[in-house]
Amino acid sequence: MLPVSPHVIRHRRPAAHVALGTALLVAGLAVPAAPASAAPASAAAVAAAGPAPGAAVTLAAASQPMLRQGSRGAAVSALQARLTALRYDVGGVDGIFGPSTHHAVVAFQKVNGLVRDGIVGPRTRAALDRPVVPTPRYTHPGYSVEADLTRQVLYLARRGEVVRILDASSGKASTPTPTGDWTVGRRIDDWRQSDLGLLWRPNYFHRGYAVHGATSVPSYPASHGCVRVPVRAMDRLWTTIRVGTPVHVYR
Repeated sequence: MLPVSPHVIRHRRPAAHVALGTALLVAGLAVPAAPASAAPASAAAVAAAGPAPGAAVTLAAASQPMLRQGSRGAAVSALQARLTALRYDVGGVDGIFGPSTHHAVVAFQKVNGLVRDGIVGPRTRAALDRPVVPTPRYTHPGYSVEADLTRQVLYLARRGEVVRILDASSGKASTPTPTGDWTVGRRIDDWRQSDLGLLWRPNYFHRGYAVHGATSVPSYPASHGCVRVPVRAMDRLWTTIRVGTPVHVYR
């Protein structure tokens, strides 16, 4: 409802018009009102009421622009702010849909059981309004790391709460990532050339298995057994974890 301005000028109507209006009003009161269900609902009213049971996408979500790598502007800033509030590793709110935002969107899609394409369309946008909120399986007084191999994401947790969610890619079927409970035993603050490829800032938790940065982090299991995260994500994670940080890997 619009507020009434004190500066609105009200014009006096002729007496004949007033009399005619009064007669019409009295006549209108004698006509029974139509049932509320008979009046068609406007698009705005439907959007305000929310989706009908079983509806996949809200009208509000369907009316928003598609966002993907290369998109820019206020809509991207709003997306980044929302993902950050949900603890996804966006890297900052700058209005630019770059690689970090792409991986944050993919991680969100993984957690919410959506197509992992990194594109924010109607279904992903609707899920952003009613997201799945993951919780860690383990509680530690300090920071811990959990690799959920089913969802292909990495959680940074603290005191029973997930504080950051990273896109990840674990071992493929022929070289699976071992499950279990360990701690970070050693770290290398640099690139390490292993027999199976380059590892950025690896955090070894079991023999030669590590959580590390990689230039390729697909949306499916693809590594030789390690848990890959994006290079920039590892840079942001590096100063938080350390030798002794608990690492839990599970399905």
